[in-house]
This record gives sequence, C-alpha cells and structure tokens, in this order.
Amino acid sequence: MKPKSGKYQDPQQVNRITLIFGSLVLILLTSLACNMPGRNRGQTPTEQATPDFYDSLYLTASLTVSEAAPGTLEPSATATTAISYPATALPTPPPADWGDSPPPGKIVYVCYVNQIDQICLMNADGSGQVQLTNAEATSFYPSLSPDGQEIVFSSNQDGSFEIYSIKIDGSELTRLTDNIGALYAPEISPDGSQIVFTNQRKGRQALWLMNRDGGNPHELTPGPLDDGDPSWSDDGTMLAFASDRTGDNQLYTMQADGGNVFQVTNLPDMGGRNDWSPDGGKLVFYAGPRTPYYNRNIFIINSNGTGLQQLTTAGDNLGPTFSPDGKWVAFTSFRDGNNEIYIMHPDGTNQTRLTYTPRSDWQPRWGP
Repeated sequence: MKPKSGKYQDPQQVNRITLIFGSLVLILLTSLACNMPGRNRGQTPTEQATPDFYDSLYLTASLTVSEAAPGTLEPSATATTAISYPATALPTPPPADWGDSPPPGKIVYVCYVNQIDQICLMNADGSGQVQLTNAEATSFYPSLSPDGQEIVFSSNQDGSFEIYSIKIDGSELTRLTDNIGALYAPEISPDGSQIVFTNQRKGRQALWLMNRDGGNPHELTPGPLDDGDPSWSDDGTMLAFASDRTGDNQLYTMQADGGNVFQVTNLPDMGGRNDWSPDGGKLVFYAGPRTPYYNRNIFIINSNGTGLQQLTTAGDNLGPTFSPDGKWVAFTSFRDGNNEIYIMHPDGTNQTRLTYTPRSDWQPRWGP
C-alpha cells in the first residue's frame, strides 16, 4: 500500500495496515464463496455456451456414500446406493400436510456429491432418497421414462457429453449415443419410442430426435440460432423448448415433427428448463435476472401465451416440472441458503421442501 500525503510514513504502521487490508479481503472472498447461490446449479447450455460453468468458489460439504462403485460403467447390483449422512448433517424434515392430494410418483434429480454432479432418485414426498450414479464425471439433466422404470441423462464420463440410460435400481447403465455432439436434456416421448435432446455443436444448439435405443439420431430444428431444453406434451404431439431465434431467449412450442412453431412468452431474462401440464393446457418455466444478483422465479402460462402467473417470490428458483396428476410442481430453490428441491401446487400454494442436505440438489424431473 502506498502512503498518501505522508500520512503513513512509519514502515511498521504501513505493514500493519497492509496486513489488515489483506485480511479483510480474505474474509470477504471467503464469505462470498460460502454464500454464493450455486449460481450455475441448474443453468442450462441455453444460458451458457458449455457445461464448464461451475463456480470455482462454490463450496459444499462432503458426504459419505455407502457401497460406492466409483467410475464404473458396468451394470452392478451395488450401483444403486442409499445415501448415508452423519447424524448431524441431515435435518429431520418437518411433517408435511399434503391435504387431499399427496404427491404421486418419483422425482429424479441431480445431487452434488463430493463436488461431482450425480443422478439421485426419491419418492415424491421426499422419502427413499437413493444415489444411482457414482462416476468420476458430471451426470445431469435426468428425466424418467413414461413407465417410471428408466432414467435418461447426460454425462461426460466417457469424455464428451453423451446420452445414457439407467434403470431406477441403478442397473443396466447404457450409453445411447456416440460422438454426434455435446448432448444435454434428453426426454423420452410419451409412447416410449423416441428421445428428444439438445445437441450443441459447430457453435450452436439444436433439438435432435433419436430412437429409444439411440438409433437414427437426426436434427429437428436446423435454424441458425440456439434451441434447447425440450419437453414433450403428454399426448406426444407437441414439444416446448427455449430459443433465442427472435433475439432474446423465449419459450416456444411446436409440433413434434418440427412444424407450426409458436412463441409462447415475451419476457426478459428467460430461463430454459420447462414442462407441460398433463392436460397440455399450461407450461411452467422460470425467468428472472442473474445480475446483479440471482432472483429467478417460477411462472405458469397457458400454452397459447395467455394467463401468465408468477408462482414464487423468495430465493432463486428454477427448473420446474409437473407431477403426473398435474396437482404439483417440483422445482429448485436457493431460498434457505442452499439449492434444495421443493414442491408446490400450480397456484403457488403449499410450498414444501423435500431435500435437507448440505449439498446442492437441483434439476428435478417428475415421473410416475
């Protein structure tokens, strides 16, 4: 530190001030790291060019995982492992009042274990949490098959981001794609025959389709701009997706063959991840600013672009998904100082936290 106007000419005093200043900077950086809202947990390649966006200062507690099989790609009876925590690390969830519509089915989500994103699964009331993958690589963007027996997801465990499938008991891990681009956000069609996904290559993103077994991969949206985060309508005739084709990122729908593209939203700061209501009449999505601080919220809108409603107000909220009966929406929120999975009714009421861990839990996708 350089003395100003002869005020701090004593070298020892200068050293003391320099030491104090350095200590304050260190404290500030530590505070920022500990309180950083996991800002890229749940962001999509639509918002970032590549998945290499994890904050270097993001801190998380380490967890003990029982019967782990690090890095294995072979089907294994021990691949499905119950997550075990120290007694002080997992608060007891408060009893939930589900009223006359307890949440049905299962929720697959991303769990940040030992500083690596893995695929986890739980019952829709938050019970029965299990970790399905344990590769020394990122695994994210999971979704459940229409029969609830299989999960498809994106992972770079073989180098590039490919699409994989795995049974809900952790068996039969299978790679479905082979070096056709950087692949994200897969979702199986309601009839179980196809998978739609985002393919990032040659500087842009597009929606692609392939057979359930990975055969016949082909581009669905060949336009020059970015399309991503697709979701199927329950009847399999329509897709919703995020796109910047009109300049700003917005939510669109189109027929499953790529025809009849319709712009649903016209909002600032749109996110990507979205989902259809079971009756096809509504879409949930997230939007909101990322700077100067994160303040994204969950919205619902009629699929024809009318009736916009904001469902959340507190914390950073993203990645919504409808329950199979249409009575609930699951989403990620940072409102309690860590990314956790919550559910609520589609009118925003009865917001209930499902996960209570020191790590980041995010990107939920609901299934039967």
